[in-house]
Amino acid sequence: MEFVRTAAHRFLNLPDYPFQPHYTEVGDGALRMHYVDEGPATGPVVLMLHGEPSWSYLYRHMIPICAQAGNRVIAPDLVGFGKSDKPTRISDYSFATHVAWMTDFVIKLNLRDVTLVCQDWGSLIGLRVAAENEGRFARIVLSNGMLPTGDKRLPPAFKLWRAFAERSPILPVGGIVAMGTKRALTPRERAAYDAPFPSKRHQAGARAFPSLVPASPADPAAAANRAAWEVLDRWEKPFLLAFSDGDPITKGADRYVAGRVPGTKGQPHVTLRGGHFVQEDSPKEFAGAVNDLIARTR
Repeated sequence: MEFVRTAAHRFLNLPDYPFQPHYTEVGDGALRMHYVDEGPATGPVVLMLHGEPSWSYLYRHMIPICAQAGNRVIAPDLVGFGKSDKPTRISDYSFATHVAWMTDFVIKLNLRDVTLVCQDWGSLIGLRVAAENEGRFARIVLSNGMLPTGDKRLPPAFKLWRAFAERSPILPVGGIVAMGTKRALTPRERAAYDAPFPSKRHQAGARAFPSLVPASPADPAAAANRAAWEVLDRWEKPFLLAFSDGDPITKGADRYVAGRVPGTKGQPHVTLRGGHFVQEDSPKEFAGAVNDLIARTR
């Protein structure tokens, strides 16, 4: 598998991202995966999974808050994103390979008693990994995400985004993230989101993601996602919902999940102010909800 690695100099002097890099190899192709690892090594593990087309930079304001509460916060860059290696062909990416890469990551780091914090594609991947490795996960915090099986119609806003990702001659990642927030990102913040993608060869993963969302029951990932839902339908561990009040793509998904997952019952779910990328709009409130959940349920 051919891949590229974004030059380190592109990540110099990013605003509010002082974290030391850590790396491990995943998959048969020995792809290097980057992750942030902050807080005490013996603290409860908080695994923060980003989505499309962001990277661990998305969680930069939440990481210190959760680490200062005594948690070990791990925020990886998915393969194809951030400082992780990037296969150069869109066909190199599939739902199954992303789940396999993340599963390998969790096993390589021997993560246990994990609190999963996930949003966007971090939810699709994270919920699958948690369901397929439920003994390693203690809690889930879901924000602006879902685990689709192709049985329900995708929202119009998502279809527009999928068409743009497939056909647009350019992929302005910083601008895309900015469109998904309520607050205005600074030029330097937009540049930080652009940093991992200096050329089209680096963007294959970002372009691939929208087309990998199951759009029909016959989708290659649909059966595995339905199997994951069988686990989630009996998931009684704490499951907190922290959706935003301004995301047209995932609006209503929190109610659907609350109606199915037993672990959501009795939890103090929160509605956060923000757009799709609520980590940019309400990081303190989001991180506080994570810390409160862990403190209440340890």
